Amino acid sequence: MNFTSPFSLALYAILALSLLGVPIGHAMIGGSVLYLYLKGMDMGTAAEQLLNGTYSSFLLLAIPLFILAATIMSSGSILDRLLRFCNAIVGRFPGGLAQVNVLQSIVFASMSGSALADAAGSGRLMQAMMTKDGRYTPSFAAALSAVSAVIGPILPPSIPLVLYALVSGTSIGYLFIGGVLPGLLLGAVQMAMIYLLAKRRGFPVELPVPLREMPRITREAFPALMLPVILLGCLYSGVTTPTEAAGIAAAYALLISTALYRSMRWGDLYHALLSSARMSISIGMLIAGAMVFNYVITSENIPAALSASLGGLELSAMGFLLLVNLVLLVLGAFLEGSTIILIILPVLLPTATALGIDPVHFGVMAVLNIMIGLVTPPYGLLLFMMTKVANVPLSALLREVFPFLLVMFGALALVTAWPGIVLLLPRLAGYTG
Repeated sequence: MNFTSPFSLALYAILALSLLGVPIGHAMIGGSVLYLYLKGMDMGTAAEQLLNGTYSSFLLLAIPLFILAATIMSSGSILDRLLRFCNAIVGRFPGGLAQVNVLQSIVFASMSGSALADAAGSGRLMQAMMTKDGRYTPSFAAALSAVSAVIGPILPPSIPLVLYALVSGTSIGYLFIGGVLPGLLLGAVQMAMIYLLAKRRGFPVELPVPLREMPRITREAFPALMLPVILLGCLYSGVTTPTEAAGIAAAYALLISTALYRSMRWGDLYHALLSSARMSISIGMLIAGAMVFNYVITSENIPAALSASLGGLELSAMGFLLLVNLVLLVLGAFLEGSTIILIILPVLLPTATALGIDPVHFGVMAVLNIMIGLVTPPYGLLLFMMTKVANVPLSALLREVFPFLLVMFGALALVTAWPGIVLLLPRLAGYTG
């Protein structure tokens, strides 16, 4: 590789801008414009790629709508009802509130689609509940809130899977349903680890909820629990497109928050819209930057060159998947997940396709891997978020995260080795890939 080539200089510019604190989306646009200038190409191509990439995809509209639905559903009244439901189900088991933390992440996965949003919302509340009266140490509670938040982007609706669908052309509906069993597997191994730790450390058990209270608690949480049912029903019945389903989800969230639960005032709605807009703009700029930089990568013929290089290694499909997992785990410890999906995965997809790897299996496996990177040292974003939320040192947090990382790597290995874990439900829904 020529370290003074236009492409190398563009990479240096992106790295330098990122280190200076410039958002990665803006840094990629800046580096791409520099590349076009050095190559003597029309720099207006950057604007053309940005506009074509962001305005030609109807699917991208699903992202702000999913974010809005999640923000509305995270209002206090709905959150309390869902947490009471989770506590009634698993609070009586060893490590009661810790088990509730994992189950609420599975439940809230149907509303957020973002690990960072899950950790910042319900994860912050669980941190306060678990450390009240010294029932759990702050470092354990923070570690669990971080690792349980990873479940959200695997289960539908998932913003990372929407981004993968954008770059791969894979059906978002089949990707969503393909993430169900891997997401539940991730939750199951975390709950199993909590059970083992609870027996060893003597974690408290919550008071059992009387059986006569279960119908009332379930009835109160039922409208919120119906959101994923409505979303997936719209998708797989063919009644709506994914974007239209996201709009219905946002409208349903608003309806039950205002008319049924009466938990949202005008001021709350304003803040929900403002928060959703900020998050959507942040993701939108990242996508725009990736679109421009992908043009640079294509101009350099990097996907074809990489595919030829990997072909020379004569890897089997499983060997390639193992190599991809290793690369993504390393990158996930340093880079933001959406950047990897938008920049790295399109480069790997041609080789995966040539080896006959199913795109739904590849996408769900890759997203699972990248989400684990959010809690992988040294730079996992969820680790840094929870150190601030819980006010605990990173070293103490890492000690508590390590056992969960082991079982999460085990879940990733199972999903990699047995594509049926991902493809069972899509095939039952009519997928023929």
